[in-house]
Amino acid sequence: MTDLIPLEKIKKKLTNQNYFLKYGKVTQVVGLIIKVEGLNVFIGEVCQIEILKSNRQVMAEVVGFVNKTVLLMPLDELDGIGPGCLVKPTGSALEIEINDNLLGQTLDGLGRVLTNNEEISGEKYSVNRESPDPFKRRRIETVMSTGVKAIDGILTVGEGQRLGIFAGSGVGKSTLLGMIARYCEADVIVIGLIGERGREVTEFIENDLGPEGYKKSIIVCATSDQPPLVRLKGAFVATAIAEYYRDQGKKVILMMDSVTRFAMAQREIGLATGEPPTSKGYTPSVFTMLPKLLERSGMSETGSITAFYTVLVEGDDMNEPIADAVRGILDGHVILSRKIAGENHYPAIDIQQSLSRLMKSIVPNEQYKKAGLLKENLAAYAEAKDLIDIGAYKIGTNPKVDQAIQLNEEIKSFLKQNVDEPSTYTETVESLNRVFM
Repeated sequence: MTDLIPLEKIKKKLTNQNYFLKYGKVTQVVGLIIKVEGLNVFIGEVCQIEILKSNRQVMAEVVGFVNKTVLLMPLDELDGIGPGCLVKPTGSALEIEINDNLLGQTLDGLGRVLTNNEEISGEKYSVNRESPDPFKRRRIETVMSTGVKAIDGILTVGEGQRLGIFAGSGVGKSTLLGMIARYCEADVIVIGLIGERGREVTEFIENDLGPEGYKKSIIVCATSDQPPLVRLKGAFVATAIAEYYRDQGKKVILMMDSVTRFAMAQREIGLATGEPPTSKGYTPSVFTMLPKLLERSGMSETGSITAFYTVLVEGDDMNEPIADAVRGILDGHVILSRKIAGENHYPAIDIQQSLSRLMKSIVPNEQYKKAGLLKENLAAYAEAKDLIDIGAYKIGTNPKVDQAIQLNEEIKSFLKQNVDEPSTYTETVESLNRVFM
């Protein structure tokens, strides 16, 4: 006798499975927010808004809910969206396709290739991923040579370290990033240009990065005129691409210019969805989002992401909210000084205010002592500078100041470096030793 068909199981399966696609309708657009009725979606899901008049689709992401009204924010321009436009859910969050042919290419903030018309067909990677398990991260033990003497000698960076570059506008952040990208010892470089001027993209590729640097780089570009959600996603797309190569066991460098623009984009989104402004108008979600982005880089079980994040400080205030929050998360900071740049000293790194938290554990003790001596001499000279400049200081008054005056030119010469003059880590250590011979 054959078994009876389990009707209850079939009924349950039919009830739980959808055999139709449910569309929503646009009811209201207020500022950056598109309000939609009739959707059953989740936070972060990507939807398509159908614009029948122009026969095009606008991508948008679910950013919140008010009762049964879904709040969307566009990933494209809002032009053409009107009441009654149909909204189709995709059932997934934003994903990008990555393969090894991306090297030497420029992508937009959503991971679409801008430099050619070829479609990238590769492994699908979610843009929003978890940071590596802290118990599975390998220790940072190896020096990552950047080719910049002031960093390699005095603020040595380890492979897998995360460093912030803090400066006001026009002090040389992009130029310093270009030097590191061109001369660093890495397999792959991923550069996220977030919220920057449109003209600076080509300039950075041609002038700062150069043909050699571009060959092993992938650039993710979300310019300042893009919607805030695209600028936000651009940072996560760049990080996801770096994670793809790290998971292959490669030595990756991730550069982001700048984290401040990322925070500003999140502030715009937060204010549009009704979050209360707090410190300097930044919403609480900004300070939640920063560690989610910054903690994804670093060491993993298989590879490493050495990250350089630039922070544009408003009014050269190094203690403004974003600078303060980022400095507390990262493994070190490089401060660029407008005063030093005004003395025609490049890179304009303020050595006394800068710090690499891992330097002591990755460099020989002799180099660490020499770096400390250099800082001490800079501090002694700075303290007596006013007296020296007006000729009121007499040699022999203070032995420490005497030594600082004697070594000042050699120290300056060591810290100065032209953009087209790379220095290997070995050459840098030898130059540092010569300063104190």
